[in-house]
Amino acid sequence: MGDDVGFFEGVEKLMEIWFQEKSDQDDRGDAREITRQQWETILKSVNCEIIDEIKHDGHTAYLLSESSLFVSKNRIILKTCGTTLCLQALPHILKLSKTVCGFDGISDFFYSRKNFMKPDKQPHMHKSFQAEVEYLDKIIGGTSAAYCLGRLNGDCWFLYTLNDLPSQKNFGVKVPDQTLELLMVDLDREAMSQFCKLDKNGDPKSPAVFTENTGLADVFKGSKISAEFFDPCGFSLNGLIEKDFYWTIHVTPEPEFSYVSFETNAPRKNYSEVLDKIIKIFKPGRFAMTLFVNYLSTVDCSVWEERNGPHIAGYDCQDKQVARLQDYSLFYTNYKAGCS
Repeated sequence: MGDDVGFFEGVEKLMEIWFQEKSDQDDRGDAREITRQQWETILKSVNCEIIDEIKHDGHTAYLLSESSLFVSKNRIILKTCGTTLCLQALPHILKLSKTVCGFDGISDFFYSRKNFMKPDKQPHMHKSFQAEVEYLDKIIGGTSAAYCLGRLNGDCWFLYTLNDLPSQKNFGVKVPDQTLELLMVDLDREAMSQFCKLDKNGDPKSPAVFTENTGLADVFKGSKISAEFFDPCGFSLNGLIEKDFYWTIHVTPEPEFSYVSFETNAPRKNYSEVLDKIIKIFKPGRFAMTLFVNYLSTVDCSVWEERNGPHIAGYDCQDKQVARLQDYSLFYTNYKAGCS
């Protein structure tokens, strides 16, 4: 295969926005007031579209042609892959957050991504993290903090967030919050061969049956799930749990540029069972893992504080970094298949 023939950038751009509610009308702001039609207009500017929608317990998950969108009362998460213009959605979202949703402003903001496999193929604002930082500073204003964790000459992970502004009384997330993310590459070929749209007989696979047979439905039992295959291969899944908890998986199975992401904000004291299920299904050659927890979260971080982070059977920890942000602790670890 030629260097770029058929290449697809599975690595996602992930934007999470938390909004302030109006101080004089305590229950006024609600991001769910943005209609599907309005989201379709915004996503058109990003170069992706909605292919499915599910609602559960007051929050909505949209499965996109390139990844996912989650909307709850005062939080929006937009995750897009390929050559989409994720950050181009931000000005439109901020405008609607005031005119439609009734929010005063942003209470916190996070933008993150792994390093791209082919950054030169990205559109202008995403060609480098520095370009993304400059764009975000112009749109959001105020003070920001930008980080790179991992190896600049290998796998690394970028984060842009806000710094506390003393003048903003409502700054910060005021509820327990945590996010676990696995970004997997060099996936097992046999494991990836399952993620084709057609079965061995040339018939379309049922996403619902597939999630049951592969064990994906058991990652968070009882979830409301939306899943879809892509043509000829590729797979996406959104899962909604109670309250505003979600999980999502995106699979780019081609061996030349295989990539899988897993993400959830579901609170667990210990994530060992979830990690074990994901690793056994996808069998990555290596992966980066991040855990975000704020000061209200009930996640037990003691194992993440240890020298090599959580023990993953069959993998060696290559890198571990801990960052203390304002209201959050961030744990970054990088693993490679070995003999541990």
